[in-house]
Amino acid sequence: MTEQVLKHQRIAGVLAREIHSGALEPGSRLPGEHALTRRFAVSRNTVRQALDELSRRGLISTHAGVGSFVTFDGGLLDNRLGWTRALADQGARVSTEVLRLEAVRDARLAGELGIEGAEFLALDRLRILPEGTPVSLERSRVPLLPALADVPLRGLVDGSLTKTLAAAGVRATHGDEWASVAGLDADQAGLLRRAEGDLFLRTRRVSRGADGSVVEHVTSLLDPARFQLHLGFGEPPG
Repeated sequence: MTEQVLKHQRIAGVLAREIHSGALEPGSRLPGEHALTRRFAVSRNTVRQALDELSRRGLISTHAGVGSFVTFDGGLLDNRLGWTRALADQGARVSTEVLRLEAVRDARLAGELGIEGAEFLALDRLRILPEGTPVSLERSRVPLLPALADVPLRGLVDGSLTKTLAAAGVRATHGDEWASVAGLDADQAGLLRRAEGDLFLRTRRVSRGADGSVVEHVTSLLDPARFQLHLGFGEPPG
């Protein structure tokens, strides 16, 4: 394992230097995974680890293979970095209002996710435009690990759930996301300041760690006037 870690760190270091030096210009596309495996004579998994490392450093955004990505006013949002960072990267002037941050018990969700513990860290948030109009409602549920038990008391790290999880040694590497259109119920309409029954884009995402364990379950209601679902497929040739 140590050798593999050193390999992906070495590759990430080489690519990071090329990005900082201008050899890889901002906005340009990195060589495909196949090309990188040939260049560095490593496995595809090692290359993916190196790309994940660059993504965590904020140097690249990867969208290889089949995937769906949410856009805000036409700009792709890389929500692996967290909505706050993703919206900020797009220059969106959107503030966040935390509605709920507490430990809850949800046996139904635990059964749905196929996990044993029914204790979750619950985080509900509104994203609000400068003029005061909410454009999204997100309800995140994270299995309540011991390292997260005091989060309701101390709050999120820099207001970010992604950073809070990282500080606890929890990182998502993959997952699944579903999208549909849903009419707002009375409670949702009140929070979003819309009419009951108004149609919103509804996404549900389950992210998992490298070992397959559930990291986060989140449902989002997104204003379709500002958010859209962008579908990507295939992998650019290496």
